[in-house]
Amino acid sequence: MKVVFYTNEYPPYTYGGAGVAVEYLTRELAKLMDVEVRCFGDQRAKRPRLEVAGYQPWAELARGAHKGFDKALEALSVNLQFCKNNTADIVHCHTWYTNLGGFFAKILHKVPFVMTTHSLEPLRPWKREQLGGAYDLSSWIEENAVRSADAVIAVSQGMKEDILSCYHIPASKIHVIHNGIDLAEYSPSRASGALRKWGVNPDKPYVLFVGRITRQKGIIHLVNAISHIAPEAQVVLCAGAPDTKEIAAEMEARVAKIRKTRKNVIWIRKMLPKAEIIELYSHAAVFCCPSIYEPFGIINVEAMACGTPVVASAVGGICEVVVPERTGLLVPFAARRDGTYEPADPKKFSRDLAFSINRVLRQPSLGRRFAANGRRRAETHFSWAGVAKKTRDLYRSLL
Repeated sequence: MKVVFYTNEYPPYTYGGAGVAVEYLTRELAKLMDVEVRCFGDQRAKRPRLEVAGYQPWAELARGAHKGFDKALEALSVNLQFCKNNTADIVHCHTWYTNLGGFFAKILHKVPFVMTTHSLEPLRPWKREQLGGAYDLSSWIEENAVRSADAVIAVSQGMKEDILSCYHIPASKIHVIHNGIDLAEYSPSRASGALRKWGVNPDKPYVLFVGRITRQKGIIHLVNAISHIAPEAQVVLCAGAPDTKEIAAEMEARVAKIRKTRKNVIWIRKMLPKAEIIELYSHAAVFCCPSIYEPFGIINVEAMACGTPVVASAVGGICEVVVPERTGLLVPFAARRDGTYEPADPKKFSRDLAFSINRVLRQPSLGRRFAANGRRRAETHFSWAGVAKKTRDLYRSLL
């Protein structure tokens, strides 16, 4: 059996959870079957049972396009290249960027089409800020894919419920398969070189955020919480790749304001290599995930695997990863009713984040218990080898 993955992200061009999932899942699947990866970029690799090829967009297609349309049109051009030939038994797509290619491959090559939903366009209204009218196109592509796919993988039970609420498809078509973690790679690190490199004092506790600067990740709410966090704690924001100029400017303004009264806020404005991220996770007193929408939240598993207590918003798949009062704390999240997914009371949400963070900071024994339980939970529930076997079994059921 052979599977071909269509994906926007693949190393070294990985910026989110979907790219992380594709990297590790294809690696594990290659131990069970032949795997081909077709991705956006210039990657080229050929390993035993795993072949990777990057595809460049047709720049001419997007030249002169309206604001926001260029990326969508470039994605379409890559999709057309993806599906022009095929030697695989299954095509497996990740994110709306590749869903149209999977749909075409199903029609052209008569192979089963599997898609993994790492998020849903109707539940990310802030994407219109980034894509403009192209958001309507991305939403249509996703809806068409969900309806036409032979199987839809949901990365959490919460995601499955979201799919059923957004799209009228049989529940039997949706298969819940959680993401995983490389337990050997993501483990507690004693190294401290990266901390010193980025100006973090290893002798003082710090709160850590890791993620992109986007509405979805809720980083602005964490920044607003800083004034309520114990003043002796450092706050390390490992945050880069802003979605838009607008949210980048907002982040700049909020951080600048808080730094007028608090000097121990460290903003690392780039996505760091894994080794440095693992080091930052390992030494953090608390990892905070303030997402307002999170179908799975692989960053929480990464933190837990590194032996770090987690404080996270109680949304989506996070509630299936973090066990409250066992591996960390979940902060209640009530969304506005206007469909924006922003908190109904932003000030209260930020204060609640700070309250939970302070509880862990001020009770070291509680933090140590959360850390130990988190590592054990990562070991027993989130193995990529297990994810690969479940995925292979799904493929077999479709052939």
